[in-house]
Amino acid sequence: MNGLLDRERLRAQLVRHEAMKLKPYVDTVGKLTIGVGRNLDDVGITVDEANYLLSNDIDRVIRGLTVRYPWFVGLDPVRQSVLVNMAFNLGLAGLATFTRTLGSVERQQYGLASGQMLESKWARQVGSRAGELAAMMRTGTWQL
Repeated sequence: MNGLLDRERLRAQLVRHEAMKLKPYVDTVGKLTIGVGRNLDDVGITVDEANYLLSNDIDRVIRGLTVRYPWFVGLDPVRQSVLVNMAFNLGLAGLATFTRTLGSVERQQYGLASGQMLESKWARQVGSRAGELAAMMRTGTWQL
């Protein structure tokens, strides 16, 4: 390849031609697409891209939990991870419906919170995930 590609001009041109869509959409030939023409049906994403998205999503959830539940920052890392995992699965609004569980966690009644987690519809839906997270909440240790 002779010469250096002018990536900035090319990027600007591609954004102008393809548009930048931050939510998935179906393109003119029926392919699920996102970003600047990324064909998710045929190209998908790489492991690095998936890990980048995951890292950003974890950061977003942590910010949300910190704002909504100021006591979250005082939890040990394992129990913080339980709430992040639940919010990742349920969304912050979904986690907010766990009022008894969250109250128990705030009061550091971790055994009670663990039991309340397991009594939920969510626990029946997610199966072993709930059992693992409830054990982490109860013990404060990772279950891997």
